[in-house]
Amino acid sequence: MPGIDWVEAVSENLCPGHLPESLVRLRERGVTVVPHGVALGLGGAERPDAGRLTALAERAQELGSPLVTEHIAFVRAGGPVTASQRLEAGHLLPVPRTRDALDVLCENVRIAQDSLPVPLAVENIAALVSWPDEEMTEGQFLYELADRTGVRLLIDVANLHTNHVNRGEDPAEALGELPLEAIAYVHVAGGFERDGVWHDSHAHPVAQPVLDILTDLASRVAPPGVLLERDENFPAAEELEGEVAAIRAAVEKGRVSGRASVGDEAPAGDGAAPSVRRPAPPVSASATPARAARDETDADRAARQRLALAQTALLSALVAGTPAPEGFDRVRLGVQARALAGKRADVVAKVAPELPVILGAGYRPAFLEYAQRRPMTGGYRRDALDFAERLLRDGRPRDDDARRELREWWLEREGPVPRSERSGVRWARATRRVLLRRRAA
Repeated sequence: MPGIDWVEAVSENLCPGHLPESLVRLRERGVTVVPHGVALGLGGAERPDAGRLTALAERAQELGSPLVTEHIAFVRAGGPVTASQRLEAGHLLPVPRTRDALDVLCENVRIAQDSLPVPLAVENIAALVSWPDEEMTEGQFLYELADRTGVRLLIDVANLHTNHVNRGEDPAEALGELPLEAIAYVHVAGGFERDGVWHDSHAHPVAQPVLDILTDLASRVAPPGVLLERDENFPAAEELEGEVAAIRAAVEKGRVSGRASVGDEAPAGDGAAPSVRRPAPPVSASATPARAARDETDADRAARQRLALAQTALLSALVAGTPAPEGFDRVRLGVQARALAGKRADVVAKVAPELPVILGAGYRPAFLEYAQRRPMTGGYRRDALDFAERLLRDGRPRDDDARRELREWWLEREGPVPRSERSGVRWARATRRVLLRRRAA
């Protein structure tokens, strides 16, 4: 496709030293690849995990990327700080726009900046639920974050539209409060509305209201780059090219509108839309504001504790069926909980594609039943194994052949390494199973 000279790749889906051939070919053609992280949880109460930061840095170096991106979100909660079970959301959840949350987020962003070899940009997320008693608007929250840390912003205009439909927030007001000079680049994505709720699917065409927000943004500032997010259900090439052309047209419309608003005439020309440019490196690592190294204070620890308790209560209500925290819309929490369970079932089916094959039409109802009782605690691969183990413990599936196949699948994967297929090892396994059955009897 002409005019496409940079792409994103989800960081957690990449393995350094074993890049997909498609990315290798793109890099050989000079296409910039930006690692886009989804699991760091910078908005969570805990400090960023050192291992995840190291992995993100490795991918940036492997790809020769000018920057890396993550989200302003929390993705897990619980654990030692709350003396409770650690829970995984499997999804990007909103951070409360409070002083406590901002203080914690700023420190987590600084830790990440210090650990990465290239600049960091962070993205505003789409949300279905709102925190009660918030102290700032989204624009104010992002402005203070950028001002205090020097971090760049990845502005997702589709997420602004999602928050407009789901939470009644004005996209123009948010854009008006943003530090536009801090924008690293822009996301555009498709979605759909169902029962008054907008779902940011990344699998549907871009809606006109999203393009209108992009035009508004482009009238205020020239975006360094614009990226169409499409994760699945890819259309024919002609349709995809049409979406990119619509994005270019929206940017050009905003550029002309912005020039007209300051009294400039649009330049004469053939009317061709500009290329969707790659993001320029936002700033060098040394150009971020210096900060004095300091030990954590009692006030810092107290802020983290309060945030941890609040986030754990919300996540537990969403994935473990505990009562909704005070002040939240219980109907919206129910919608979000069902959406999380459905996403969990879909991702597990991708991580472990054999399960839907073995279980057939019974996979999804069985998994949703399991998800209501068992929150995710260790990622999607562990979730797939725990689901299979639970079915087997319950004597399911009822079909003997399917149950035998599921058992073999689980045994092959539940250990740290695949089972050996050497005849001596297989004989020893069979003998051990017989002895265990006799002992149990």
